[in-house]
Amino acid sequence: MSGIFTKSMARNIFYGGTVFFFLLFLALTFDTERELPSRDNSHNITPEVAAGKHIWETRNCIGCHSLLGEGAYFAPELGNVYVRRGPEFIKAWMQSMPTMAPGRRQMPNFNLTDEELDELVAFLKYTSEINTANWPPNIEG
Repeated sequence: MSGIFTKSMARNIFYGGTVFFFLLFLALTFDTERELPSRDNSHNITPEVAAGKHIWETRNCIGCHSLLGEGAYFAPELGNVYVRRGPEFIKAWMQSMPTMAPGRRQMPNFNLTDEELDELVAFLKYTSEINTANWPPNIEG
């Protein structure tokens, strides 16, 4: 068997595979770079959206929630919460936490100002407008 498969054949397979997968990597990178501008919604980033993202990060929302499939799965997905519930519901929900309902997981009250709530809602609106190719597949996250 060793006489059929030589070192030069193995080397050629290695180099051929390396070149093939490197070219595949370049093609996928090119395709991603070409496609992203039409899907990432970056033209809608405003100072209010950036401030909302800062609130999202400093309050560690991703420690419990997922956003577009990334994060923890302790609490609901929030990538499409703006579409599902609307801005007034989000603000009222944030202000009414924790509800102290027995046997339920509770979100802490972060004591956000009205301006901070508006910024967080602007960030959630921005994320809901990103073209995620219908992700998450379940409308409720």
